[in-house]
Amino acid sequence: METAIDPICCPKFDPIPWDNVNFEWKDKLFVKGSVCTFFYMPLNFGGVMRKMDEKIRAAGADWSEGICLSDHTSKWNQDLYISVDKEVTGLESKTLTGNFFSKVYEGSFQNSGKWFADFKQIMEGKGISQPGIYAWYTTCPKCAKKYGKNYVVMVAQVG
Repeated sequence: METAIDPICCPKFDPIPWDNVNFEWKDKLFVKGSVCTFFYMPLNFGGVMRKMDEKIRAAGADWSEGICLSDHTSKWNQDLYISVDKEVTGLESKTLTGNFFSKVYEGSFQNSGKWFADFKQIMEGKGISQPGIYAWYTTCPKCAKKYGKNYVVMVAQVG
């Protein structure tokens, strides 16, 4: 149960629709933010999310779908892409179109490297040698603890 002292900020995630599935996005709209990282560990993730949320709300946009893709561009940067229903002033937009594949992983964030390696191997098995892989960290660490599960969805374009 949620209380004012101990809120749950992330919606509960259902892994079934995202596990080992192919799907299509047509002009799926996202807004972009960037997180500073230190050897892939995010340093200002919460602050970036708060600022993006403020701009999204101010624009009257909806991001209740909860999709927030992370693109680990280097050891020092992680780009975030939040799915929205309309353009947001002050945030860069990006659309994704094509066929995608996703797989759900569950466990501690420290397993992310193993998950990326496993997912890359799956993509290579599908004939995609250099996949652009997005990670969707479906809940913050506090909510993952409350729900008792920490799901991470790996997503890559397959066509």
